Amino acid sequence: MSHLDHRQLNRDLAVFATDPLAGSGLPLWLPAGAAIRDELERLAKDLAHADGCEDVRTPVLGKRALFERSGHWAKFSADMFPAMRLGEEDVVLRPANCPHHALVYACEQRSYRDLPVRLNELAPMFRAERSGVVSGLSRVRQISLDDTHVFCRPDQVRDEVARALRSALEAQRILGLPVDAVRLSLRDDSDAWLGSREQWEQSEGELRAAAEKVLADRPLDLVEAAGEAAFYGPKLDLQVRDGRDHEETIATVQLDGNLPERFDLGYQAADGSRARPVMIHRGTVGSMERVTAALLERYQGRLPLWLAPTQVMLLPVAEAQDAAVDDAAAALRRRGLRVAVRRDGSLGARIREARRRRAAVVGVVGASEAAAGVVQVTDGVDGSRREVAVDQLAERLSIAHRERAARVLW
Repeated sequence: MSHLDHRQLNRDLAVFATDPLAGSGLPLWLPAGAAIRDELERLAKDLAHADGCEDVRTPVLGKRALFERSGHWAKFSADMFPAMRLGEEDVVLRPANCPHHALVYACEQRSYRDLPVRLNELAPMFRAERSGVVSGLSRVRQISLDDTHVFCRPDQVRDEVARALRSALEAQRILGLPVDAVRLSLRDDSDAWLGSREQWEQSEGELRAAAEKVLADRPLDLVEAAGEAAFYGPKLDLQVRDGRDHEETIATVQLDGNLPERFDLGYQAADGSRARPVMIHRGTVGSMERVTAALLERYQGRLPLWLAPTQVMLLPVAEAQDAAVDDAAAALRRRGLRVAVRRDGSLGARIREARRRRAAVVGVVGASEAAAGVVQVTDGVDGSRREVAVDQLAERLSIAHRERAARVLW
């Protein structure tokens, strides 16, 4: 059976739409896509909070001078949107969140006892991708990334990198995206990089040591790739495979000694002197757009129950069962479940729609089911059928949703 890409799957699933008036590479997230994104964002936030990260909110615009200071304007301006003149200032849509997070860090005086400081934001950033390159959700011009920046002492770097890598691996395990390898992305001999060779070699060594520690008990290879680093530092990339066996970079952990220097960030060391923190960029789940595309292709649209846009589709056999179906839908929604009700058309046509929409569970209510307070349930994964009381159905689906389960354990 041939695998469909996420754009083909989208014809049935209605996850996103595009419109020339919105512009190329700027997809519109439809209700089904928004439901998937909400779950991914909750996962990203749960993992970040478990690691001691604190949420911040920063603007999507910044003065051009901000990105000149960070080095993005010199090294990355070809991939940025043009500056906009606003009075006497040039403002720019940000290509990354890190400059703003550096400003947040600088808002307070820091002691060595305060570090690490972990600032988390799931925020949009903008890349001026060419029209011929943008594609569905996998290459877009507005990227929503779960983005954490850790400011730590040099002696904390290895533990913080290991923590970030473990969380990224855990995220992919929960999502069911198989990690093919962890790539150590290094600089090459060109002049495209910021910072000294000594600084780079030290950062590369810290990443290598942390990755080897985390991967020691995992069947994953650490693969080195020269020339794949970010312009400001080396990184660890989680390489996953989608349903078509294409390799994608989903999550990253990057070391950066340049931004703290450019923004003159500091903390008071134990001896009272002023010291420079190290900055770690960490993405755990990845960009909402790219990971959604990878998930759709991996599962061919039939997402795990906790991610499924339609977790339950309820179908009354006849108009006489409308009230019973409405009561069942209300009971399920009170438990935080995503429920759709379809009344129009033949029962067979509505069942086919449920399959096309990849509903995780399909519930049919006829006269006998309405009288008994039960639902005739079909599992979307294996097609098995059973009668389940409404309150029991709500309980089991709620547990599966809360535990981020792929399916219900009946």
